[in-house]
Amino acid sequence: MKTLLTLTLLTMSLFSTLAAQLVGGYRAIPATDAEALAAAKFAVTTHDPKLILVSLERAAEQVVAGMNYRLTLHITDATNTARTAEAVVWRMLNGRHELTSWNWTKAAPAHSQPQPQPQAGVLKTEFIYDIAPFPSCHATTLAETTDRTLVAAWFGGTAEGRSDVGIWSARLVAGKWTAPVELATGVQADGKRHPCWNPVLFQPRDGALLLFYKVGPSPSTWWGMLRTSTDAGQTWSDATRLLDKILGPVKNKPVQLADGTLLSGSSAEGLHPPPSWQIHFERSTDNGKTWQFITVPQPTNSPSAIQPSILQLGGDQLMALGRTRSSKLFATTSADSGRTWTPTTLLDLPNPNSGTDAVTLKDGRHLLIYNHTARGRSPLNLAISPDGRTWNAALVLENTPGEYSYPAIIQTRDGLLHTTYTWKRQKVKHVVIDPAKLETRPIANGEWPK
Repeated sequence: MKTLLTLTLLTMSLFSTLAAQLVGGYRAIPATDAEALAAAKFAVTTHDPKLILVSLERAAEQVVAGMNYRLTLHITDATNTARTAEAVVWRMLNGRHELTSWNWTKAAPAHSQPQPQPQAGVLKTEFIYDIAPFPSCHATTLAETTDRTLVAAWFGGTAEGRSDVGIWSARLVAGKWTAPVELATGVQADGKRHPCWNPVLFQPRDGALLLFYKVGPSPSTWWGMLRTSTDAGQTWSDATRLLDKILGPVKNKPVQLADGTLLSGSSAEGLHPPPSWQIHFERSTDNGKTWQFITVPQPTNSPSAIQPSILQLGGDQLMALGRTRSSKLFATTSADSGRTWTPTTLLDLPNPNSGTDAVTLKDGRHLLIYNHTARGRSPLNLAISPDGRTWNAALVLENTPGEYSYPAIIQTRDGLLHTTYTWKRQKVKHVVIDPAKLETRPIANGEWPK
């Protein structure tokens, strides 16, 4: 009798505590919650397997015999029509799910609407994953391997700068992305773990696939790391630390020059005297075994600049451009294959202190992917140039509220463009573009044409 009374009192206490926690029976939870995301994916595939879950907009949970999840879902279909639905999913005590209600709303929220018309040149848009073991991601990179496999990577964990952040990767196999796998962590020999940062994939013309990344408490104290793969990213070598001062490409891919030289754009932060952000280059003539550190003239009144992307202008002529704290992109040029560089200057193109990437196409034109705004990280734009100085508008990849940032872009051997970028710090988005079909308009005085 005493045991029964104790159990009854404990049960009453539990329900009293839950009632205090759950207003109306439900408690709001983050849209990044792993269990809520799993319930959202189950709801969409159960209601109609042809639907695509774009994002979980809102979520709440209710303790029952298991857990009820009340979800607001942003969904598209094969025609790219956006809609939202309200669903309730019951996760039973045995871990199984059951869809208990589904109601379409009238339209997708304004901030989730897709582009009203398809844009010339865009062949495919997709998320590399729907659900992952980490709630937050950032800093994407991608490469085409010698067997034409597409490999992507990014850092993921609780949040940027947290010690649980590692380097994650997926491979495009038979038209589908594999599930994300963790390739690197910042665990040290003494057991202490630091966050990982800014992976960069690169496939030289000969040799292994390279994965550069950074480890350390912060960008001003991190160091460069390298892993290699000889089987298109399926397995990887042990991680090795780069020599002092050599960080590797700090965000964007290296280029390989006609003579085989590898040239990486890099940068350092927290420097004294100013500017506190300064770019440099790292040059290798032995396929990455050793590197030469190349400085760039940056007087104290120069813009704080980081994360260069390198364009090949023809012959020994190179140009690098990237991110600054001055609300515009920087540029610097080299006339001797990257051995020396001019002081940095500012372009007319805006930059909201956010990462960019660029690539020189096989036909000699240059593409730049960046946030064409002085503030915020939306929109995300693609511009094209014949010379690296005069730019024309090509695409608006994202233009709704949110963060769309830290892009990577490459041209594969079939001539197509592939770009990846951070989508609201929740997912990695992949877009395929045919550069021959792009329709362009001039950018005058730094203003994107309407």
